[in-house]
Amino acid sequence: MRRGDTGDTLRREDTGDTLRREDTGDTLRREDTGDTGDTLRREDCVYTSCYCEENVWKLCEFIRSEKTQSLDQLSAVFISNDNRTVPLWKQKSGRTGQPVIWDYHVVLLQTGSGSESLIYDLDSELPFPCSLDRYIHQALRSDRAIRPEYHRKLRVVPADVFLSTFASDRSHMRNGDGSWKMPPPPYPPISTAESHMNLDDFISMDPAAGGGTVFSLDGFVLRFSGSSASSSAPPAL
Repeated sequence: MRRGDTGDTLRREDTGDTLRREDTGDTLRREDTGDTGDTLRREDCVYTSCYCEENVWKLCEFIRSEKTQSLDQLSAVFISNDNRTVPLWKQKSGRTGQPVIWDYHVVLLQTGSGSESLIYDLDSELPFPCSLDRYIHQALRSDRAIRPEYHRKLRVVPADVFLSTFASDRSHMRNGDGSWKMPPPPYPPISTAESHMNLDDFISMDPAAGGGTVFSLDGFVLRFSGSSASSSAPPAL
């Protein structure tokens, strides 16, 4: 993923409204991450800046090898759109109160019956892990007050499918002269018997491409949180 501008370009042209600084006051409930001692810690994770897809892949690999959680409860979530311009708030690389515009971003979703759903985002200022409801409220927010070209879609890929099919030769992170846009991870590129590079299939929000299921932001929130983005998140005004 590559960082974009963090300016005020998200304004809806028809209303003149601009994105306001996020209110995180007393109206937000205290986060409950459901930490029972089995919750993954940030220090357990392999991390390389701007390689979010590999960070999540390595996190899934760690969970599979250490058997800390059931893979059945985990999914990689690719956040992008047809324009590859998606705003996310509460990112470490952002300015206070402003979103970062990514071409795509990847997080890990944990769901389970009888327990609160969690998001693992190694690039976020929010707690690790973070409750899904809080992540929706503070990081994803709502599409309703931003221009359509910034509306988010989310591809949800079961962790076992992601581990067995994802491949990246990191060519998307090279400049024309072959130099790196950002230093790569120290381990070898991830590949499968069938592919050395299929990252675009996962970033694509064409339901016919890649694995998993593609959702609109509202569809994702309804499926995994049981509400809607417009009701779960404050207006992005």
